[in-house]
Amino acid sequence: MSVTPLTNGATVLAEPLVDTKRLCLHTITTKPLDLREAVAQYAASGVAGISVWREAMEGYTTAEVRTLIDDHGLHVVSLVRGGFFVDPTPEGRQAAIDENKRIIDQAAAIGAPLVVLVCGAHPEVPLPVARAQILEGIMAVLPHAVAADVKLAIEPLHPMYADMRSAVNTLEQANDLALATNHSHVGVAFDVYHCWWDPQLEQEIKRCGAHDKLLAYHVCDWKVPPSDLLLDRGLMGEGCIPLRQIRTWVEDAGFEGYIEVEIFSNNYWAQDQSSYIQAIRQAYLDHV
Repeated sequence: MSVTPLTNGATVLAEPLVDTKRLCLHTITTKPLDLREAVAQYAASGVAGISVWREAMEGYTTAEVRTLIDDHGLHVVSLVRGGFFVDPTPEGRQAAIDENKRIIDQAAAIGAPLVVLVCGAHPEVPLPVARAQILEGIMAVLPHAVAADVKLAIEPLHPMYADMRSAVNTLEQANDLALATNHSHVGVAFDVYHCWWDPQLEQEIKRCGAHDKLLAYHVCDWKVPPSDLLLDRGLMGEGCIPLRQIRTWVEDAGFEGYIEVEIFSNNYWAQDQSSYIQAIRQAYLDHV
């Protein structure tokens, strides 16, 4: 490991990244590109991995998606996204379970080893009840995931999304849920955008690593201030997230997987996507 303790209790930051062997892009990051264009441009730019958003597969069969990605030498890191288990009605919760089983099948078909779960929330469902529904939903689809050999990665979302998107809002809550399943096929997808502010972050990253639950690591930056809390994520290095420090903690916890760039940005979506991908590549090397 490149992380070593100092005598004063501080840590040496992880060494800068020198290549793009661990660089993965989410298709939502380059939303204007058709999947075929995205795959070709990622491969030409030295991107190694791809996390496929389900919207990007519209108009393609799963077999076509897998062939397209394989032919360009990219590694499928994940399928995004499943979850949304929370609903005030039993019928709504069952519909979510059925949909997640279909999503797991899609992941297996395109060769994705995991599905990222945005777990869901509902303003009529109290947060403690919502978290219980999330655990019930995960347990209901877990046998299907095991049979397909697809892991489920719980992604905690920033508390601003606790009304409609996710009742899982800290890495501690995600760890608690993953551990409650008592199964190796359930872990955590950690996105710096959602959790960088958490005073327990280092401790919970260590906990996540100690239980082998850190399945995915997403990066971008938090602009100061963002013009839109959803659609103005920053390119790495143009915000206030301590990215090198967080990577140090993540790697010290044993994570050696892909570093996934996931950016929602009306600003960047309006730009030339080829130039944007090159900017992502450079920001990854300079700031992550």
